[in-house]
Parts: sequence; C-alpha cells; structure tokens
Amino acid sequence: MRWLRITLTKSPIGYSQRQRRTLRTLGLRHLNDVAEWPDTPVVRGMIAKVSHLVHVEEVEREAS
Repeated sequence: MRWLRITLTKSPIGYSQRQRRTLRTLGLRHLNDVAEWPDTPVVRGMIAKVSHLVHVEEVEREAS
C-alpha cells in the first residue's frame, strides 16, 4: 500500500485560517513536522490546498 510522507516546510503565518486548519487536520503543527497518511483522494485534496507549504513524498509501507 502506498503512503504519503508530508513535511511542513513553510510557516502558515499570514495564510488563511482554512489553510491552517487543513494543516492541523493533517497533523502538522510546527515547522519540519512529518505525518504519514494513506494515499487517498481525500488526503490528496487536502495536500493540494496547502501544496505551497508542504513537501510530499510517496513511501511504500505495509498496511497494519
């Protein structure tokens, strides 16, 4: 199963509250925080809304 490793690379200060809530939902609170999520259309949509603030890489991981 494919997973996405998402890293917060830019501060959300100065961006809309909606984008900050999206980052919070993804589990990203501080710079360089890393969260792993399954590669689903919902998660891809959230990433698209904050793509200018995060770095995303695909990783292979066994489903647990």
